[in-house]
Amino acid sequence: MDIQRFILEHGAWSYLITFFWTFFEGETFVLVAGFAAAQGLLSAPLLLIAAWLGSFAGDQCYFWIGRHFGLRLMARHPAWRVRVDSALGWLKRYDAGFILSFRFIYGVRNFSSFALGISGIGWQRFLLLNFLAAGLWAAAFVSAGYLFGNAFEHALGDIAKRFSMALLGAFIIVIGGAHLIHRLRRRRPAAPSMPPS
Repeated sequence: MDIQRFILEHGAWSYLITFFWTFFEGETFVLVAGFAAAQGLLSAPLLLIAAWLGSFAGDQCYFWIGRHFGLRLMARHPAWRVRVDSALGWLKRYDAGFILSFRFIYGVRNFSSFALGISGIGWQRFLLLNFLAAGLWAAAFVSAGYLFGNAFEHALGDIAKRFSMALLGAFIIVIGGAHLIHRLRRRRPAAPSMPPS
């Protein structure tokens, strides 16, 4: 499918397509649509909202399926266990950091929300973190398409994967740095208080 041609011919339908495409995955479409927004063919804010809500709704749906039908589906599809166990391992190790970043992790992404539904995480907590994560993901890819779409034009699939991994690396560095600073501040001894005169 020629995504750019579709956007040129159907314009406003692109927002609806963005919602449904990001419901399942959609990095490539979002990058091309971001480039189209830079050319004035689409509205960048509307594109951002469509990608944000689509990604959020998709992962909420997979979470709900995992919560209510996960174990039965796993029994029918034992091949899924490796990826689900991998996602649960990431969750155990990184907790909220994993929920905020799993969209950028190839290999476990498609099973992550499903696995989180199987886990004991509260649905309210997942709802909030998933909403924030979907916004970060949508903003990153719409912005990348808007700023660098021309360069992405001929190798979108591979570049989407590389860009996703680069964003994951940056996210890990920021979170790791914040965690390190927090630990150093906790270890620093408190200044002695002056005795009352």
